[in-house]
Amino acid sequence: WGGEGDSSKARRRQEQKPLLVERTKGSEILFGIAPCSLALSQSRRDVFRLFLKESSGPRRLVMSEFVLQAMARGVPVDHVTGRELNALSRGRVHQGVCLEATPLRFKSLEEAEKPDLGDEENPKQQLIWLVLEQIQDPMNLGALLRSAYFLGVDRVVTSQRNSCPLTPTVSKASSGAIEVFDIYSTDDIQSFLKAKTTEGWEVVGTVTKPEGVENVPVISCLEFRWSKPVIIVIGNEGDGLSLETQLLCHRMLSIPPGRALHPGIESLNVSVATGIFLHSICSQKLKHSD
Repeated sequence: WGGEGDSSKARRRQEQKPLLVERTKGSEILFGIAPCSLALSQSRRDVFRLFLKESSGPRRLVMSEFVLQAMARGVPVDHVTGRELNALSRGRVHQGVCLEATPLRFKSLEEAEKPDLGDEENPKQQLIWLVLEQIQDPMNLGALLRSAYFLGVDRVVTSQRNSCPLTPTVSKASSGAIEVFDIYSTDDIQSFLKAKTTEGWEVVGTVTKPEGVENVPVISCLEFRWSKPVIIVIGNEGDGLSLETQLLCHRMLSIPPGRALHPGIESLNVSVATGIFLHSICSQKLKHSD
């Protein structure tokens, strides 16, 4: 059960070949119960084949549900070994399920604007959009999207450049949230933020170290109050928000630490920090709608 030796890795590569021979061009392998189940039920992707591990006990019911879902969509089911699933998922946690499907793409903002206007009868209602600038780690992106979906964010927009695509790892880390939640992207975050400001939105940035920001007021997320539609902007894992984006923010939010911090452990993981920021903002939305 320790680390794999070279011979075992080579064996796994050989096992991969028989299954991958008939892969549909341009497809990818989703793995894990939530991503595969939601991808099957949502019809956002073209789905080619479902791979299931024969299971006994509690998981058997889950697997028979998968077979029914696949039959309903006319998707062939292959019953395979755990080793074959490990090869398909490249050793990631598949929970006995993999699905061959087309990739998910970001939506463009042009697609979004017109249909949505009908839902936004009251321009003053409390909308929360989350903008992600150059989030590159798929685990962070997935965790961020899971929190955004759970906490009630209305729309997520990412930067096209230097951002992680919507990979199977992102779907797994989001617990399948990306299978049901539209994610948009723009090639010009600054122009997008300027346009939303003109429409009356407040743009709120986020910062690790309050002293690092010039010309924009920084407040604790616990003190933040809002009454008009708000965009919260999250920066890259290493560098935070670009200076150009910071200067478009009306306010910056920080998370007050609970102790004097040791040098080198002065910040939170970006997805954890985002969850805290979003909760402090979204919880006010719930109070106001009572």
